[in-house]
Amino acid sequence: MFKILKYSFYDLMRSSWSYVYFLFYLALGFVLLFLNNDVSKAVITLMNVIVVLTPLIGTIFGVMYYYNSREFTELLLAQPLKRSTIFIGQYLGVALSLSLSLIIGLGIPFLAYGLLQSNAIFNFTSLLLVGAFLTFIFVALAFNIALSHENKIKGFGYAILVWLFLAVIYDGLFLISLVMLQEYPLDKFSLIATMFNPIDLSRILVLLKLDISALLGYTGAVFQKFFGTNAGMLISFFVLLLWVILPALRIIYISKRKDF
Repeated sequence: MFKILKYSFYDLMRSSWSYVYFLFYLALGFVLLFLNNDVSKAVITLMNVIVVLTPLIGTIFGVMYYYNSREFTELLLAQPLKRSTIFIGQYLGVALSLSLSLIIGLGIPFLAYGLLQSNAIFNFTSLLLVGAFLTFIFVALAFNIALSHENKIKGFGYAILVWLFLAVIYDGLFLISLVMLQEYPLDKFSLIATMFNPIDLSRILVLLKLDISALLGYTGAVFQKFFGTNAGMLISFFVLLLWVILPALRIIYISKRKDF
């Protein structure tokens, strides 16, 4: 698995798109810090970019890498290698390379602006951690979709639809349900509904870490009561970990039963 992971990692790192992704975050970091001149404010602005853009990039790169390397994958399948080793190795290679581009791309400008001397270092670390989680989650979802659909156009379409649903449509449905059920106690419903969307869960974790949950009103108070505790934070990161593990297990399940 390590050799396949290593090959996938270096293959993607040699790709021009990886450099574009890295340079985008590098430029974004310097621009935000130049405009705000405050590390804490730049972290808040950056959160809105990361929780939406990182899943999209992870989804596109995951699907694109699978379809572009299909011939090489078929060659590997002809070798005495486990299918799970091949596909999990490729998945980890893609996810690690994208996470590294994100961490290094944002780390350089923030370190240059004195992050280590700032109080925002823990908030920034949490933001990068959430970004890495979202990358691993959506690359895994992308591999699941690509493995399930031989047609490249269908694969790309379903992948973008999954991102669009979790990033935009889910929030709209969630707000409509809150309005329609406003006469009932919605504390537990809000918490459970948040757990079913990794983007929303990541956004709330970062908002609470930045201590601006008051902007969320009553809902913010509910989230602060649960996610603000150590137990709540551990449960949240455990749920994010489940969002990584379950799609990865499904990659193994599909790959073993798929007829190549």
